[in-house]
Amino acid sequence: MSGVAGRTVVVTGANGALGQEVVRRLVGAGAQVAVITRGTPAEGIAALDGVSAYRADLADREATAEAVRRIVTEHDGADGLLHLVGGWRGGSPIAEADPADWEFLEAGLIRSLQNVSQPLFPALAASADARVAVISSVSVAKPTASNAMYASAKAAAEAWTLALADGFSGTGAAATILRVMALLTPQMKADSPQRKFPRYTPIDDVADRLVALWDSPAAEVNGTVDTLVPEVTA
Repeated sequence: MSGVAGRTVVVTGANGALGQEVVRRLVGAGAQVAVITRGTPAEGIAALDGVSAYRADLADREATAEAVRRIVTEHDGADGLLHLVGGWRGGSPIAEADPADWEFLEAGLIRSLQNVSQPLFPALAASADARVAVISSVSVAKPTASNAMYASAKAAAEAWTLALADGFSGTGAAATILRVMALLTPQMKADSPQRKFPRYTPIDDVADRLVALWDSPAAEVNGTVDTLVPEVTA
C-alpha cells in the first residue's frame, strides 16, 4: 500500500497536464485530493472519487486563505501540498527584459506559493506524515542572461520551500524541490511525433516521483533538491 493512502493532499495547478496526472495518481494510490483552481476543475479530475474542489486565485491572499481554511476544516487537517503552478516569461537579454514579465512570474511562481503555504503550514506541521513539493528549474543552478527573471523567480520559490523545510524540522512533515529542464506531455509528443525532446522530463515520471514522497521517511525527504532530467541518448 502506498504511503499516501488515506492522506489529504492539496494540489495547486491541478488543471494543467502535470496537475491532472498527479491528481489521478494520488487518487489511484488511495489519497483524498483537495484541488484549488481559479476556474472550474478540469473534467478529467472533477469526476474522480476522492477529489474535492475549491476555487481561489492564488494571487489573492484572502481568497486563498479562505480556501485553505475550508480544506482543513472539511478534511480535519492536511497531509500534503503539491504546488504545481507553472508559467514562463523571458527570453530577452537583461537590458531588454520587460518588468511586466517579473510581475507575472512573481505572482505565479512566488506569491502563489506563499499564499497557499502560509495558512496551510500549521496543519502540515501537525500532520504525522506531510509532504510539500514544488517543481523548479535547472536554470536556478545555472541562470542565463536571457532567462534572468524566470530563474530568479524559481530561485525565490526554492528559497521559500527550503524555509518551509527548516520550519518542519523535528516534525513528521517534509518539504522538497524537484528540478526539471522542461516537462513533456503526451500531447506534445502527439503534436510532434518526429521530435526527440532531449532532456525533457515526461510528466508520468514527475507524477511517480511526487506520489512516492510519502513512501520515504520525512527526514530523508526534508530539505532535498533533486534533479529529474533524462540522459541524452543517441
